[in-house]
Amino acid sequence: MADNNETNLEPKAATAADDSLGNEKKGDGKRWYRGRYAESKRYRKALAAVDRSKDYPTVEAFELLLSLPKAKFNEAVECVVRLGIDPKKTDQLVRGAVSLPHGIGKEVRVVVFAEGDKAEDAKAAGADAVGSADLAQRIEGGWLDFDVAIASPDMMKHVGRLGRVLGPQGKMPSPKAGTVTVDIVTAVKEFKAGKVEFRTDSGANVHAAIGRRNFTAQQLAENAAAFVSHIRTLKPAQARGIFVQKVVVSSTMGPGIRLQLAEESNK
Repeated sequence: MADNNETNLEPKAATAADDSLGNEKKGDGKRWYRGRYAESKRYRKALAAVDRSKDYPTVEAFELLLSLPKAKFNEAVECVVRLGIDPKKTDQLVRGAVSLPHGIGKEVRVVVFAEGDKAEDAKAAGADAVGSADLAQRIEGGWLDFDVAIASPDMMKHVGRLGRVLGPQGKMPSPKAGTVTVDIVTAVKEFKAGKVEFRTDSGANVHAAIGRRNFTAQQLAENAAAFVSHIRTLKPAQARGIFVQKVVVSSTMGPGIRLQLAEESNK
């Protein structure tokens, strides 16, 4: 058995965080990106087209992204924002949700914890599954075939016990993310329309899908601007210095492209 566990890792696609936020390393003369051992010819061609030392104007960045060699499926486009916070301090963590002007280009599956009239309203608004204790039991049994869970405040008695299941999945309802709310109908409609949740990871980054490869560069640019602008409003009082330090975008199977940030926006 090899001493280095990384030699057993399967290749996987690069992401914006892998390429441009300092997560790359080397081993055995090969280039590593979070366990991805070999790069495809398509990826190497795409990487060669990106100037890694340049911060691209937003629309230009997405025009470049859309011009890169395509994968065999309609890739998601992700935006990663490096924040000037200490992720080890809970009072500096950033979490929330934002509605994007053009949605995210995929069907969002929403479940709702509600009873009575609220449950009926949730179904009418387009929720994919609605319940209370029965829904909690179903999830505890291993059913996780949904993207977003929304709960009315009185349902937290059932939702609370799901933290160990939904927490690691990023699906635990939270007031900060707008998924614990008395306005169930609005929440369901917003998330079905493409509202996205985000939270700080261990590397002080927040990331979210902001569209697909079949979007136009302008649509992606507007979605990215909405996402980053919303992040800026969430700067913790305890954070010092530049809050939004770097923004990188990429397609599912493509290299990261750094976006240009206006100096006045970083103050």
